[in-house]
Amino acid sequence: MREWNTPIREPWNPLIKEALKAIDRHEALYREGGLGLHCVAASQLRSYVSTLKDWIHSAEAKAPDRDLSSAP
Repeated sequence: MREWNTPIREPWNPLIKEALKAIDRHEALYREGGLGLHCVAASQLRSYVSTLKDWIHSAEAKAPDRDLSSAP
């Protein structure tokens, strides 16, 4: 459970959670002797999540009311 949230990140949290699950799954399949596709897919997803989190942090910093925290 998240200790804090913001209106900007709220709609993205479920997507990020699923992307992290997908990364774990691709990594597991690759370690089990799977195709290099799984390694590439995990890397692409990591890049996407990182870029998305950077955007979220930037949007939060630009928000008119910088105190965006709210109880879950």
